[in-house]
Amino acid sequence: MTTRTVIAKELPNAYQAMMGLEKYLGTTSLDKSLKELIKIRASQINGCAFCINMHAKDARALGETEQRIYALSAWRDTNFFTPAERAALALTESMTLITKEHVPDAIYDEAARHFDSKQVGEIIMAIVTINAWNRIAISTNMMPE
Repeated sequence: MTTRTVIAKELPNAYQAMMGLEKYLGTTSLDKSLKELIKIRASQINGCAFCINMHAKDARALGETEQRIYALSAWRDTNFFTPAERAALALTESMTLITKEHVPDAIYDEAARHFDSKQVGEIIMAIVTINAWNRIAISTNMMPE
C-alpha cells in the first residue's frame, strides 16, 4: 500500500488547524493516559493501524501496561479499567459509532457522573479529534513506522 496525499504537505493550513486541536488537548485537565486510551480505542474501532501504533507507543511511554493496552478492545469484559475510564471508553465507542444509536443519555450521564462538565467537553473534543485523525490516516494510507 502506498501513501496517497500527504495532507501536511499539500494542505499545510488544514494540517496546522488539526495540530491546533491536538495542542489544545495537551492543555486539558484530562489524565494523559486516559487520552491515549481514548485514542487507541477509537482507532481500533476505525481500523487505523497508523494511529493504533502511535498511541500504543505513547501510552507505554506514559507507563500504561501492556495488559491494559491489549485488553482495550474488550474493556467491558475485564476489571482492568476504573469506572471513570469505563465511562470515557463507552462515550468513545458511542461517538465513534455515532450512526449506530447516536449518544444515548445513559452513556453521556455515566460520563457526567465521573467527570465535570468541562472534562466531559474535553473528552468529547479528544474523541472528535482522534476520529478526524483516523479518517485522515486511513484515507491517505498512512502506514505505521
